[in-house]
Amino acid sequence: MDIQQTIQKLREELNVHNHNYYVLDTPTISDYEFDQKLKQLEDLEKKYPEYFDENSPTQRVGGTITKNFQTVPHQHRMYSLDNSYSKEDLIDWENRIQKVLGNVPLEYTCELKYDGASISITYENGKLKRAVTRGDGFQGDDVTNNIKTIKSIPLQLNGKDYPEKFDIRGEIILPFAGFEKMNQELIEIGEIPYSNPRNTASGSLKLQDSAEVAKRPLDCLLYFLIGNNLSFNTQFEGLETARKWGFKAPKEAKLAHNLDEVFQYIDYWDTHRHTLPYETDGVVVKVNSFHYQDELGFTAKSPRWAIAYKFKSEQVSTKLVSISYQVGRTGAITPVANLEPVQLAGTVVKRASLHNADQIEKLDIRIGDTVFVEKGGEIIPKIIEVDLSKRPENTEPTKYITHCPECQAELVRSEGEANHYCPNFYGCPPQIIGRIQHFISRKAMDIEGLGGETVALLYNNGLVRNYADLYELTVEQILPLERMAQKSAENLVKGVEKSKSIPFENLLFALGIRFVGETVAKKLAKHYKNIDALSKATMMDLILVDEIGERIAQSVIDFFENQENRIIVERLKSYGVQFEISEKINPNATDKLSGKTFVVSGVFSKFSRDDLKKAIEDNGGKVGSSISAKTDYVVAGENMGPAKLEKANQLKVAIISEDDFIKMINEN
Repeated sequence: MDIQQTIQKLREELNVHNHNYYVLDTPTISDYEFDQKLKQLEDLEKKYPEYFDENSPTQRVGGTITKNFQTVPHQHRMYSLDNSYSKEDLIDWENRIQKVLGNVPLEYTCELKYDGASISITYENGKLKRAVTRGDGFQGDDVTNNIKTIKSIPLQLNGKDYPEKFDIRGEIILPFAGFEKMNQELIEIGEIPYSNPRNTASGSLKLQDSAEVAKRPLDCLLYFLIGNNLSFNTQFEGLETARKWGFKAPKEAKLAHNLDEVFQYIDYWDTHRHTLPYETDGVVVKVNSFHYQDELGFTAKSPRWAIAYKFKSEQVSTKLVSISYQVGRTGAITPVANLEPVQLAGTVVKRASLHNADQIEKLDIRIGDTVFVEKGGEIIPKIIEVDLSKRPENTEPTKYITHCPECQAELVRSEGEANHYCPNFYGCPPQIIGRIQHFISRKAMDIEGLGGETVALLYNNGLVRNYADLYELTVEQILPLERMAQKSAENLVKGVEKSKSIPFENLLFALGIRFVGETVAKKLAKHYKNIDALSKATMMDLILVDEIGERIAQSVIDFFENQENRIIVERLKSYGVQFEISEKINPNATDKLSGKTFVVSGVFSKFSRDDLKKAIEDNGGKVGSSISAKTDYVVAGENMGPAKLEKANQLKVAIISEDDFIKMINEN
């Protein structure tokens, strides 16, 4: 056997043993024998570098240093899940699904919801190509070198029947045993232990030295395959296939033939979850059929075909020490309960949200009360009840503040609003700092080298009063500030300069117009193309834009009617930021379908659904998610949903085939 064959045979053997040990939990050789084979392979690879392979088992030990993690767009967006907290919520969810599908018999895949760091891993020709964190769902950080150190993730897939390219999604987790061992080692050397497994797993992915990541007992549970030409048609088959290819797809997943079986699964794991070796906080329920998943589609944030059921939150009691008030970037006042520190769901809790004046009044919460605190669907803990049996005598009802705690302006509360607001929009420091912090954030202008604390430092030293001032900062101005070295100052100025190429839709979100979130900003940017057209839009113009209501429209008008905002926008223009949409040029694009709305339903032979939707948009048409009186055409493939067919006939919407659509866009 020649050297290359020997090296390849050793790699294959080690991959099998690795899979047996870390995925199947059934080792077939001793640790000593494994280490000897690995050492033999390392020696051969050093001696014969021409046979180097980035996916060799020897590469799992790490040692690659990553100073800056590259931001990479996801080919397929990573959506978040809608949450439910009761079986009634799940029944409502099924009813919504059946309205779209037409009361068809449904199967569900039930999976445990793992509390870890989301990851998307790309495989090409059976080899691990790239691993990217969830990020904002549209793009994340490339952490490939760190992911390769996790032994349960295959570098080379088993078999030959995998697609040429696909992504697999899952969670990077830190099992309890490994977490406790890491903490014990820290305690022994007098260091502060980690707070909880989830944050420790997430933080591990961004360590610069992959050799350090390799020392951590991370694991990876994978549960969703996405790509073209997959050889299966359901989520449950996907899990079985993933296991066959070598992935650690949890065996706790179960196929449920109806909602009653889903409830049985939830009830079982609500009591048995504490026997698992890692954290789980609920159950994910997915419509099993990929065809029905395609029919259901997505909302702006979540798939309609999946939902997370969250187990009842852990509760603890502690004492309320005081109430403080925070001012947000919009001027909204948030009351915060300061508590005696208490352990809750793996972290020490010292503060909890009290939401608003109505909530304080409803709870009748008073300083000195013993309160019950829980972590529900929110990250921030909340107070859910006061233990009146332990209330001290002679306590006074809490009086909500009347003036801003930062600038002393008298607070206002509009009719129908839950929150009090500080009206001093341009003079209240936390509002100004908050707006600039929002402007530089990742989903907005994504300014590297500039964080929230630095924004506060710049403001407090009189260097910025609004986000336009960032573009006039110099290294010489920044250097005298606390904790600012030459390199940090240079990086900050470079980061600001680089942000001038950020797309218009991000800039529009960054401006901080009230009620204009990420999705609304994209819709407005796409419709108006540039800031000048948007600034001149009337109320009627705005509410005719898809999903823009009166409240958003009025907020946009108010923003551009304000003279100070207009001055800031003009200044930003002069610095060269992107105030018009940069549309990708498609040489085949036309406006043939302009003014027409299409709904896509069924399975197609000449297009993927995504390609069909893109063809509609490339030719000036709009893709709707559901059939309504505004729909012009339904492009129907095989197995079109019966509910959509019925709705189309009822509204007399034209139903066309895939071939009809092709003729439509090819007509002169």
